[in-house]
This record gives sequence, structure tokens and C-alpha cells, in this order.
Amino acid sequence: MADDFMQLEGWLQPLLDRLTDAERRKLALDIARELRRENAATIRAQHGPDGEAWAPRKNPGRDQRGQLRKRKAQSMFTKLAGSKHLRAQVEGGDAVVGFTGRTGRIARVHHFGLRDSVKPGGPEYDYPARPLLGISEDFTQRLQHRLLSYLAAR
Repeated sequence: MADDFMQLEGWLQPLLDRLTDAERRKLALDIARELRRENAATIRAQHGPDGEAWAPRKNPGRDQRGQLRKRKAQSMFTKLAGSKHLRAQVEGGDAVVGFTGRTGRIARVHHFGLRDSVKPGGPEYDYPARPLLGISEDFTQRLQHRLLSYLAAR
């Protein structure tokens, strides 16, 4: 995927340089919004950008009487997919999609599978990696077609 972008960038850059700053910013914002929608859909579907399903939630454990807690399976990160937390913006001419603040810290722990405390002052836990953000092969193809059609229309 990175090789495709590098090959595309070689001959696409002179065409993009012809765009005004406002046109380049508008194009980058459109791409960022589309990438945000794509990543929000993968979060809601409970799988990573590559299509691989996430590791399931940890078993709920036992209650005070020692009996297994039975809970209906709950979706993870349902609120993270909303536009309040998952932001699409343009920074310095680049399309950026990501999380900020406290949400960003929590998302980073889950995305990379880091060690973090379950609650402040509580025990630490090694979270399994659950990739939240990324670019799929399908999106790469759509992005290439979109750029070419946008530049051809000019």
C-alpha cells in the first residue's frame, strides 16, 4: 500500500502543485471526512481497517458469591466512532483523522495494545491490540480514483 502511494505521489505531486491553497485544503478536507467515515464504519463493525476482527472483551469474571457473571456481549468503542471523538481535519495541507485529549489516550492504548490501568489507581492490564484507525486497500483504490477524477475535471 505504501508503495502504491509512493508511485502515485511521484507523478501526482506536480498536478497537485497546480491547485490553489484553497482547492488543496478543500480536497484534503473531503479526503479526511471520507477517511473518518470509513474508520467509523470499521469501528462499528468491530474489526480493524484490514478486516481482521478484534480480540473479544475479557470474560466478565465472577461475582461476590463466586458464580460466573453472565452478560450479553457488548460492542466496544461505540461512542468513539462518533464525530465528537473521531475528528477529521486539515493541518498544514495534510488530511488528518484521529482522536484528541483523554479519548486519544484511551484509543492509543487499545490501538497499539499497551499496558494501562483499568481505572485511576487501579490494577494495570495488558490490552490486546485492536487497530482503530488505518487505510484499507479498498480505500486506497477509491482515493486514487477520486484524486484522478478531481484533477481530470480541472
